[in-house]
Formats: sequence, C-alpha cells, structure tokens
Amino acid sequence: MKPELGVCYYPEHWPETQWAEDAERMIAAGLTWVRIGEFAWSRMEPTPGVLQFDWLDRAIETLGSAGLKVVLGTPTATPPRWMLDKHPDMLAVDAQEQPRKFGSRRHYCFSHQGYTDECARIAQIMGERYGQNPHIAAWQIDNEYGCHDTTISYSQAALQAFRRWLAKRYGSIQALNDAWGNVFWAMEYNGFDQIDLPNQTVTEPNPAHVLAFRRFSSDRVAVFNKVQVDVLRPLTDAPLLHNYMGRVLEFDHFEVGKDLDIATWDSYPIGFLSDRLEADDAHKAMFLQQGDPDMQAFHHDLYRSVGRGRWWVMEQQPGPVNWAPYNPAPLPGMVRLWSLEAVAHGAEVVSYFRWRQAPFGQEQMHSGLLTPWGSAAPGLAEARQTADDLAALGDIEPARAQVAILFDYASDWAWNTQPQGAGFDYFRLVFSAYRALRRAGLSVDILSANGTVPEGYALVLAPGLASIGDALQQELSKAKLVILGPRTGAITSEFRIPDQGRPGLSALDCSVDLIETLPPGANRAVQGGGAVAVWAEHLSGSAPDVLSFTNGAAALKGTDGLWYVGGFPDDTLWNRIIDLAARQTGMKLFPMPEGLRRRETATHEVLINYYASPVTWEGAEINGCDVLFRKRNPD
Repeated sequence: MKPELGVCYYPEHWPETQWAEDAERMIAAGLTWVRIGEFAWSRMEPTPGVLQFDWLDRAIETLGSAGLKVVLGTPTATPPRWMLDKHPDMLAVDAQEQPRKFGSRRHYCFSHQGYTDECARIAQIMGERYGQNPHIAAWQIDNEYGCHDTTISYSQAALQAFRRWLAKRYGSIQALNDAWGNVFWAMEYNGFDQIDLPNQTVTEPNPAHVLAFRRFSSDRVAVFNKVQVDVLRPLTDAPLLHNYMGRVLEFDHFEVGKDLDIATWDSYPIGFLSDRLEADDAHKAMFLQQGDPDMQAFHHDLYRSVGRGRWWVMEQQPGPVNWAPYNPAPLPGMVRLWSLEAVAHGAEVVSYFRWRQAPFGQEQMHSGLLTPWGSAAPGLAEARQTADDLAALGDIEPARAQVAILFDYASDWAWNTQPQGAGFDYFRLVFSAYRALRRAGLSVDILSANGTVPEGYALVLAPGLASIGDALQQELSKAKLVILGPRTGAITSEFRIPDQGRPGLSALDCSVDLIETLPPGANRAVQGGGAVAVWAEHLSGSAPDVLSFTNGAAALKGTDGLWYVGGFPDDTLWNRIIDLAARQTGMKLFPMPEGLRRRETATHEVLINYYASPVTWEGAEINGCDVLFRKRNPD
C-alpha cells in the first residue's frame, strides 16, 4: 500500500479565479486528494428545485485537471434555510424539548422522513451528474454524524418512529412490559401509543426504556446513511465513505460502516487533549502541544475495524483549532508525526483540514495549510515533508496484532444510562486498557463485540462489555487468553441482571457477589502494587486468585485461558495485569517511556516520539516530535 495525502477545500468560499492556483499549489505540496462539496447545498440549490451546479462542474474540472482526485461530499449536514420553511418540523429537539434551530449546522432529526427524502433526492441528482465523472474518486456521505450531540432527538418525528420501532422489535405490548420489567413502579403500558420518550421524567426513567431508545436512535443514523448509499451505489463505482468523530459514541459506527466501503475519521489531537480526555494536569501540560500519545492511535485502530481494513484520516489538524477550551499551536514536527503515525496504523489517505483558513464564519480561527490571504501556514511545509517521507518509504503493509480489544457502543449507552458511580465511563475503561497495552509496546486490534474473533490472538480483552451472548463466548474461546471485567456480562440486552449470574464467567467458577463504587481519592489497594478505583467488585468461587487485594480478597481470578478483573485498574495495576498475561501467553513486551510509542506493520517497526525532546530506546535515537521507521527483519 502506498499511502497518500489530501486536503479539504471549499471552492464556494473563494473567487473562481483563485481555484487553479490553489490546485497547482496543492500538487506542489505533495497532495493528491481533495474533498469538496459537503457544506454547499445552498449554492447547489439556492431555492427549492432551482439547481445551480455549473460552478461545481468547473471546480471539479479545475481540480481534477490539475491531477487531484476528488472526494465529493453530499451536502446533507447543512440543509439550506428554505428547507426549514418546507419542513418546519424537521429540527431535532433536545432533552429539554427545545428545538435545535437553524443558524449553524446539523440542524435535522434523523427520524424526519421528509428531510430524509430530500437527502435522497439531492444525492440522486448529484449521483446522476457526477457518478461517472473521472475526477470523482470517492464520495463522502453527509459529515460527522453525531457531532454537536445531534444523534439523539426528542422530536415528534422521533416519538412516532420510536413507537413503530418498538412494535416491530417486541411484537406485543405484553412482551415489551415483560422485557422492560415494567411491573416495577407500575410502569406497565396497554399499547405502544402510550409510550413516550425517556426524558422529562420525575426521576430517572426505566433503564430498559432508555437503552431501547438509545438503540433506536443509533439505528436511525444507520437507516439515514443507507438511504444515500442505496441511491449512489447504482450511479458510481467510486467508494463511499463517511467521516466519523473522536470519542463520539452515541451511535454504532460498526453498523453504519457495514454499508460503506471506507471508514474515515477527523483527528484533532490537541483539541481532544483539552476537551475529550480525562488526564491529570501534569500529563496535559507535558503534551499540551502534541496531543495524548494514545488518543489518535486508539481511533486509528477503531476505524480500521469499522472500515473492515480500509480507513483514512479525512480531517487532520494542521495548526491551532477554534473549538476547544484552549487552542495552542502544535510543536514543530507534530503535523508530520500525526500523519506518519496514521500511516503506521494503516491509513490509505491522510487529509488535512483545511487548505485555506476561512476569513468568515464560525471557523475563522481554525488554521489551515494556508492563511486566508494565501501565505503558507506552518503546517504546509510539514505536509510537503510528509509527502517526501511517504515517497521514500514506499509500500507500507499492515499486519495483524497479537492483541485485540472488543469494543461495543451499546455498552457505553448502558453504562451512561446507569453508571452506578459518577466516575464510571465505558470509554475511559476501555481506553485505560488500550493505553496499558501501548505502554507495553504492543500493537492492538480493536474488534466489534458483535462480530467474529479471528483465530490466533494471544490475548483478547473485553473490559466493561455489558452483555455477552453464547455466540460471543464461543468466539472468545479462539484466543489463548481472554480478560473480562470489570462489569463484563453484568446485564442482558434488555438491561436486566442475568438470571444465572455473569454469562461470560460460565467457564470460570467466579461469582460477583457485591459491587461498590468509590469516590475520587478512594481505592482498593492490591498486594504487590496498584489498586482499583471508581469500581470494585467482591468475587468468590473456586477459580484461583491471580491477584488479591491487601485485605486478602480476590482482585483477579483466572484459569489458563480466562481471567476476570474485579475492579477498574489504575495504571500500575493494568501494567501488572498485562505483564502477567504476557507471561501466560508467551508474548514479548517492549516497555516504553511515557511519550514513546511503538507500532508494528508487516514491513516496519515504527517508533513515535510524542516527547518534545529526543529519546533513546533499544539503540535507536528518536528526535523530539518525530517518527522513526525501521525495516523489520523478514524472519
């Protein structure tokens, strides 16, 4: 695979006389892809039925003739103002029952059939016009599903669609009452038309009701996406993709990805460090201008799985952004580091956001590769250097890791519905396990908890996986060692405690007898070092105690092939667990300094230094904010 670079461009923002010059400069910078069109509906159709595509025809021809491959976006994330006049009830509604009004973007409800039909119509028009255009090399459907908390809507359209969804899922109202345990607090219904949305209740609503609504809301995203897929498929041979977000878990990306050819995501490392990562002040200060050493890698591995091996970075941060609480500039070298790190994780394309900084609108403080007046911003030289690096490296082939983590969006919905303790968060738990594996120098695959587990993994982790069925238990038996817990298998898909205890522990004589959640500063220390915090479980059963708390109670129980962790490990305890797992499975570990990370491809060992200063590791010196590709021994 020969990775390539791209950029996001908005020809509608700039004089047409400037387009050719911009295209030439993109080529000179080593870019080969350009994304356009995803926010331009008002220019494509300024009034209902009045189509104006001549400008887009010329933009595509200008960019394509310069040698750029075009990703054309359907503009459905930004419906024009006249759309609201035509469909006044299309807006999403928040939990306080206030409409999400026009004036920014993503102002639609996924359940509104009228707006969905309008999206199919504009996709059809675009597909018929550009589906066979030789310059269109890929299509992006919509933009950043779920951004700005827009997956869940409490609109009337959502209410009616939810009732239909429930009737189809349960068949009868009695089946729903039984599944949800509605005998509790006399919540039983006599018909589906009595069921409301789970907001504005006196105290917390029934968690089964909430989880069902979360599943429904996720399904609506997949349905919305598939409508445009079904329109475009017959009209183009170019791949279809969507650009997902970082730590946006409100819908199941694996389900949306089933209908697409490529998964892409939008990577903003410094922005995410500021507002999407729990870390202490010292950690955030150390990596203030680099981003967290594991946050981008986690999402690279996640979206590689969502895309079934094919994935891109559609938007790569090239400088300070505008939307985080604080927006420092990347240190010199970081734009190149982020790009090459993505390539090491298998990215086919890394595309920068954006070409020219916008001089107007909500994102005018968001840096591009150029300033608004056309001079080079710092990221441009690093993009050019990255292009040269990729040319020198040649083919970079991915490799399957020895270790996998199961990831499940529905588990996040469940534990957000009933966290039991204010500090418990599914993403934080899974990410803490991922970081421990990375500190050990291991490459990681992330797998859907609803898919298959390929043969040959030495270690598979499923922390916090809410439900485990028989099929998944069978899949997990393929791995040499499986680590479950905490909270793995704690509920059924209907948010009930399983009748026979934790199903994932059926091969392990281990029971969870009691659960306690701990406030900040409290923990349960483990003999030999480390502790659990936030969440602690009291375990019993004849399975051997692998690790024990200082009071002698079991902290981790296990046999040769299955372990259960009775709490939310801190970093020290995770390190010990991974070390013990390596001894059990025969894996070799590569302990890393805090800011240095390692990734294996089929062709290279890649060392990524997030530190600002040089690091020497196993005979190699890696400069600060730099990446070193070392050819792997073919043996």
